[in-house]
Amino acid sequence: MVTRRGWMMVGAIALGLALSAGGQLALAQEKTKVAAVYTVPVEQQWVSRIHKALNEAKTRGEIDYVFSEKVANADYERVMREFAEKGNTFIVGESFAVEAAARKVAKDYPKVSFLMGSSGKPQAPNFAVFDNYIQEPAYLTGMIAGGMTKTNKIGMVGGYPIPEVNRLMHAFMAGAKETNPKVQFMVTFIGSWFDPPKAKEAAFAMIEKGADVMYAERFGVSDAAKERGKLAIGNVIDTQAQYPDTVVASALWNMEPTIETALKAVKSGKFKAEDYGQYSTMKFKGSELSKLGTFEAKVPKDLAAKVAAKQKDILDGKFKVAVVETEPKTTAK
Repeated sequence: MVTRRGWMMVGAIALGLALSAGGQLALAQEKTKVAAVYTVPVEQQWVSRIHKALNEAKTRGEIDYVFSEKVANADYERVMREFAEKGNTFIVGESFAVEAAARKVAKDYPKVSFLMGSSGKPQAPNFAVFDNYIQEPAYLTGMIAGGMTKTNKIGMVGGYPIPEVNRLMHAFMAGAKETNPKVQFMVTFIGSWFDPPKAKEAAFAMIEKGADVMYAERFGVSDAAKERGKLAIGNVIDTQAQYPDTVVASALWNMEPTIETALKAVKSGKFKAEDYGQYSTMKFKGSELSKLGTFEAKVPKDLAAKVAAKQKDILDGKFKVAVVETEPKTTAK
């Protein structure tokens, strides 16, 4: 026989289960709907960092994440609008070549938060910008390159001479000059964000002219260095596992601090037009110098010590890497 007390206990348990289920449902409903629009494949190094950070937020259960990759510039506005119309409240992407279109969409959807890779300024009220301000570790990799070259000639292959790329190249060049004042540079831009064969051919041409260390701002450069037995310095991601005898070190970009900060603002209703660039600096762990790994014993100890000391000065605020955004030029004869 079930007593009144028993019925009360059963009721309490049922109510608890209902509340629990309701709570779980509420949590599920609280997930932020996020969409990303990429003009290149998600494996391209720059975009891969955004994609990785958003996937990590998805794995944590914070967001529902969808994306479109390899979107043509002519289709960028249409894809952005479709994501906004489907209820995504946070849209991320790189708008370097489609600034006007992206900003136009943001104006038409003031309740949607936009965080776009951009060389431009934020646009009130809802268009925030970011960039990979990884000039600090780029300077450190330059120091390594300057100390490792035997010919005093370094090749540099980039996508386009835009501020985001220029500042990294200049930082790298300044770092190389610190450890080797005699170093000279060959600079080429391939006019593409993702064309490994073209980047590889540009690298081959520099190696033929005496470059023995290559700055791999684009995919394809490390392949050329590997085939010719030269060294390479990576950018944005660590590819030493794929090139253990070629890639000495890399300036790494961690997009997680930027995404996490923006998501908190979106969820709290406090997202606004601002520049998130600072979250890519070493201070916020948005960038870092990769481990030497397979080159631990190959990099001279005195050079490694200089790099470690400079890194400490950067983190302690005693040294500031200059931000130079003009197009870098070839100095090698």
